[in-house]
Amino acid sequence: MTTLILGLVLFLGVHSLSIVNEPLRDRLHASLGEAAFKGLYSLASLAGLLLIIWGYGAARLDPSVLYVPPTWLRHVSLLLLIPVFPLLLATYFPGRIKAKIGHPMLVAVKLWALAHLLANGMLHDVLLFGSFLAWAIADRISMKRRTQRPIATLPATKANDAIAVVGGLAAYVVMVLWVHQWAFGVAPV
Repeated sequence: MTTLILGLVLFLGVHSLSIVNEPLRDRLHASLGEAAFKGLYSLASLAGLLLIIWGYGAARLDPSVLYVPPTWLRHVSLLLLIPVFPLLLATYFPGRIKAKIGHPMLVAVKLWALAHLLANGMLHDVLLFGSFLAWAIADRISMKRRTQRPIATLPATKANDAIAVVGGLAAYVVMVLWVHQWAFGVAPV
């Protein structure tokens, strides 16, 4: 469990730099230069992600039950997950979805985390998905008080919504029917 927690602290800590201390983030960016800053940010994020994967896998071998969700919540969870991939794609294919929602990736993370908390009651699940849900909420709240940095996206067009929805739904189907079982050893359906 320690490895999972360390990975979450590292990964979410790096992603929380703007939330807790944006001036420090800006100073680091300025002093290191964009390439070095992004390189170190990426390496720290990757290290955190690898620790999360390793720690979560190890924690699944010795699970601690916190709660046992009713079976019907698995169906609710699957429904909550339907918009996740379209929202992720809408982040990089801006259109009406992104304009209406504002921060589709954060909404996707919140839905993903909440859906998994509804369907899973093990301690390692609550740590993983609860941490991501708390981070996404904190990040969204902090965005109201800080300047937004632009992210690289394609130019906004009307077709982007169709790309986000069709591509996102296709990714959802592939994830639910094949990838989730292969990658995580759990068949959602």
